[in-house]
Amino acid sequence: VCPRGQRTDDNKICRECMGSPDRYDWLYLGFMAMLPLVLHWFFIEWYSGKKSSRALLQHVTALFECSVAAIVTLLVSDPVGSVHIRSCKVKKLSDWYTMLYNPSPDYITTVHCTHEAVYPLYTIVFIYYAFCLVLMMLLRPLLVKKIACGLGKSDRFKSIYAALYFFPILTVLQAVGGGLLYYAFPYIILVLSLVTLAVYMSASEVESFKDLLVRKKRLVVLFSHWLLHAYGIISISKLDKLEQDLPLLALVPAPALFYLLTAKYTEPSRILSEGGNGH
Repeated sequence: VCPRGQRTDDNKICRECMGSPDRYDWLYLGFMAMLPLVLHWFFIEWYSGKKSSRALLQHVTALFECSVAAIVTLLVSDPVGSVHIRSCKVKKLSDWYTMLYNPSPDYITTVHCTHEAVYPLYTIVFIYYAFCLVLMMLLRPLLVKKIACGLGKSDRFKSIYAALYFFPILTVLQAVGGGLLYYAFPYIILVLSLVTLAVYMSASEVESFKDLLVRKKRLVVLFSHWLLHAYGIISISKLDKLEQDLPLLALVPAPALFYLLTAKYTEPSRILSEGGNGH
């Protein structure tokens, strides 16, 4: 077993991690940092609905909490006081699950040599979630109590209660599936951004560009999905070859444009009426 901040080299000797996270590592950490923020925004919007016009302040507060938590997490990571962090390079999936490779000489006693081979990509996420939770509990209850006067007493704190559920879920997700998320997160972003955009447009009955322009909120949601989609494309391509990868960003608006151009042909009432006329 190596001390924290070290991993074994090819000769099985513990060496200190002196490298820096590469672009893909930062994109992965950005994805894990975005998860609680997106969930905060979703539940704030879900529980405030049309009852409160002051959800915007809660959205800004959630962004502030997560931003401060991210900065503090970087500052307390080695080297302390700097936003730069030192790390060990991820070589393969098994680096994330060293606990599964404890040897058992003679099949009698297990030698426990579990350590963080992907330092600090595994533990830094837990530290970030802990700071997010602490800041939320310090700031949000006071804010919600002051501004959410349009909501009932039982409704005003529901977005905070939701966070108390999803933070443990995110923690378990990172603990069990951290390595899998590391390799799959770009594709998860692309699929989720496509599905949620289609669901939102369908639920909001957006069938044309005019419907989008009616409410600013719809445009905000659309641009948010475009940013996520761009993030997914950048994560897959890593922008290693700029002249080859940058044109891929032109595909970002394609799903929304496709939906708007084809929505009128797939409107359920039209299909039902045409089916009825056929009979």
